[in-house]
Amino acid sequence: MEDTVPRQNASLLVFDVNETLSDMSPLQSRFTEIGAPPHLFRLWFAGVLRDGFALTAAGAFADFSDVAREGLRALLSSVPGWSGDIEQAAGRVLDGLSSLEVHPDVPDGIRALHESGCRLVTMTNGSSELSERLLGRAGLTDCFESHLDVSGPQRWKPARAAYQYVVDHTGVRPDEAVLVAVHPWDVDGAQRAGLGGAWLRRDAAHYPQVMLPPTYTVGNLRELADALA
Repeated sequence: MEDTVPRQNASLLVFDVNETLSDMSPLQSRFTEIGAPPHLFRLWFAGVLRDGFALTAAGAFADFSDVAREGLRALLSSVPGWSGDIEQAAGRVLDGLSSLEVHPDVPDGIRALHESGCRLVTMTNGSSELSERLLGRAGLTDCFESHLDVSGPQRWKPARAAYQYVVDHTGVRPDEAVLVAVHPWDVDGAQRAGLGGAWLRRDAAHYPQVMLPPTYTVGNLRELADALA
């Protein structure tokens, strides 16, 4: 386990969902099914985040599903030699979001964190309904008190308003909450909003030095449970 900076009063853990809890790698096979290179999955997802962030920076808002669909339309139309029904292909990829599973470390780690007495919620740039289904399939429904998404504050993370929405909803001070994510931009955003940040690095080796260093750096959720204990 990495070195951590101790933090008191971490009574609420706020979990990012896409890639943090959910394993999104099966979506690559969806690209293959529609006749597109599987590596485009990463480019597409990065583009979804870019456009969602851009809308938020401009003071606007659009749901993840709408941004994701538009991104697929633009990406597929630019693939050399690709031919097909763009709407049908985009639907096939997006349908895959509803059948994802959690990463292997999630069930044991979430159970340990729940049993430690921490309150657990999710906050996603995606859909709270999909978050609830994902964790239900993993048998973890009872561990989470609520599932939130950015349709509430109408601002995508890492905007300060998104994190403030969570603490307002749960009735805690920002310094009583810790955001857990694989994305450094999410950890950084939470800390700038006054929360703690736990970087779940999984296989990543580098955290950007231009961002605030995380309160906790762990390889998996079990390590986080140990660190908080």
